[in-house]
Amino acid sequence: MSQGISNNAACRAVGINSRTGKRWRHGRTVVTSTGRVLTYPPISHEPSAISSRFLSEDERIAIADGLVLGRSLRAIAAELGRPASTVSREVSRNCDAGTGAYNPYRAQRLACARRARTRPGKLALNSELRAFVQDHLEKRWSPEQISKVLAKQFPDRPEMRVAHETIYQALYVQGHGQLRRELQKALRTGRARRRPRRRGDQRNSRFASPMLMISDRPPEVMDRAVPGHWEGDLLMGQLNRSAIGTLVERSTRYVMLLHLPDGHGPERVRDALVETVSTLPSHLARSLTWDQGTEMHRHAEFTVATNVPVYFCDPASPWQRGSNENTNGLLRQYFPKGTDLSAHSADELVTVAAELNSRPRKTLDWDTPADRLDTLLRTAT
Repeated sequence: MSQGISNNAACRAVGINSRTGKRWRHGRTVVTSTGRVLTYPPISHEPSAISSRFLSEDERIAIADGLVLGRSLRAIAAELGRPASTVSREVSRNCDAGTGAYNPYRAQRLACARRARTRPGKLALNSELRAFVQDHLEKRWSPEQISKVLAKQFPDRPEMRVAHETIYQALYVQGHGQLRRELQKALRTGRARRRPRRRGDQRNSRFASPMLMISDRPPEVMDRAVPGHWEGDLLMGQLNRSAIGTLVERSTRYVMLLHLPDGHGPERVRDALVETVSTLPSHLARSLTWDQGTEMHRHAEFTVATNVPVYFCDPASPWQRGSNENTNGLLRQYFPKGTDLSAHSADELVTVAAELNSRPRKTLDWDTPADRLDTLLRTAT
């Protein structure tokens, strides 16, 4: 019709009834026997893109073809890469009630109509419910408190129940504003809009200097074939007021402990790391992997002083420093939780580290970390 063809001629060319063509162009509204109003919008020339979560028209055609060939719903679902329950619901929802046939084009049309349909919110339709919610918001009740009390106070009236998320949407979301906007001030946050929450992988860096993430580490670090790559962490004392720094070499499991008697702030940790790492030959000081604790705020200064890059683990991913976590567990035998770790002298830490390094380890084929490190030093010499 956009090319100047009449409605009747266009319908004959497509192969549909003229009334169907008018419905496609103008949409229609149907009132069911129960009084429910169903609105079917006009069919757009360029339908809006839909998420891949939903069945496409091509997938519906494939379902229809599979049914004609007598294939099972599970087989059809496997071909489409969809759950069998998705295909089963699609067929049962859109089969013709009289013939039992599944028409993919009709199913697509109904799906588009359902997606485009807008419904007024529950609070807009029920004045009694809306008044109850507004009254209790004015009393500074939270939406969750209102939702739970409604279920208790009206156990036999499902129309007097509303989810707390619905109340929040009525206050915040444009187009859902069935509640007075000034009621936002009654919320405990007092916000006029929602504050988006960042996921763990989207949070801002806590360091001023850019971080090198663990995904940037050279491949040689992963297989532990090349020595000189270390993992580090803090072993915390009572109420996190004291700490001992721990360093573990990935290939030999050799342990070095940092003495932090004056606190574990970024400057103290930086100085202790520089002092300890500077005692190592260059081929045994290639990299350091740490978590994103605030004690590493000065990591860039440490790298400048030692030429050792620091790689940071992902948030809440202690397994990315597995050797260090295992060593910290062994150290708890010497430094129990809930004790003051600043009471231990530097000589005590050296003694504990030497004892751990002289233990045979299963992962080293029953060699000791000290033996493995000694071999590396002699080979380099």
